[in-house]
Amino acid sequence: MNRFLGHIGALFVMFVWGATFVNSKVLLTNGLLPDEIFLLRSLQAYIILAIIYHKKWLANTWKDELIFLGLGVFGGSLYFLSENSALEYGTTSNVSILVGSTPLLTALLIGSIYKSERLSSFQCAGSVIAFIGMTLVVLNGQLFLKLNPLGDALALAASATWAVYSLLMRFVSGKYNVIFITRKVFFYGLITILPVLIITHNEMPRLEILTEPIIYCNLLFLGVLASSICYLLWNKVLHVIGTIRATNYIYLQSIVTMVTAKIVLDEKITWMAILGVVVLISGLVMVQKKKKTGGYV
Repeated sequence: MNRFLGHIGALFVMFVWGATFVNSKVLLTNGLLPDEIFLLRSLQAYIILAIIYHKKWLANTWKDELIFLGLGVFGGSLYFLSENSALEYGTTSNVSILVGSTPLLTALLIGSIYKSERLSSFQCAGSVIAFIGMTLVVLNGQLFLKLNPLGDALALAASATWAVYSLLMRFVSGKYNVIFITRKVFFYGLITILPVLIITHNEMPRLEILTEPIIYCNLLFLGVLASSICYLLWNKVLHVIGTIRATNYIYLQSIVTMVTAKIVLDEKITWMAILGVVVLISGLVMVQKKKKTGGYV
């Protein structure tokens, strides 16, 4: 995969991941719980990836195995728990905006460790502008936010966990087969979410609900496309175009979510959101510019 295809891959992943918010909302309104959704989509992804690549099961060293554990926690179970818990205590708008700060946190975290991946002043300005645009899209005409310290803190925690996931990916990207990496992420995500499921569930999951078309169709979308295929592609994209450059595409999720919600849920789109789209794309173009010294971030 060359850099051009890497950018195309990032756009495709954001298109799919942006739509998953609507898929998850449909599943939630039809009786599934958040942790059940995570378990079922991750289990599908792990089985698919295990069928595709099953020649290797353990990392080369125990240190690498611990990194894979960290990837599964920060990119899977912990990210899921913090984001969904934030939605329980805070508003959707607050959570979307704060979780949307992931590119900024990722740039700060990785830039503080790797000098070669620090954004230029022009790119930093672009990232901030893109964040402002994303905020306008999320607000979509809503002028005031209701602050909730616990919910907002959990949303920021979700953003921070994905930034750590992006950092940890640098240690194994290019060193192992990308399918092996992605499979390990889902394996440890599943392993570390099971104790939570055991503690929080007092009864057996309702398996009969899985026979309903609206349930299994949305679960297949989440498990096959959004999880196994898109995680696989995203991990490859991180290696090809760079962590920070790739992560800034996350801002685009808000646009996809807005359009999908309009089509599926008939939610309104305001002039504020349209302005946000223009501002967001302008900022993203600035971020994707090459540094004056040459090369990509």
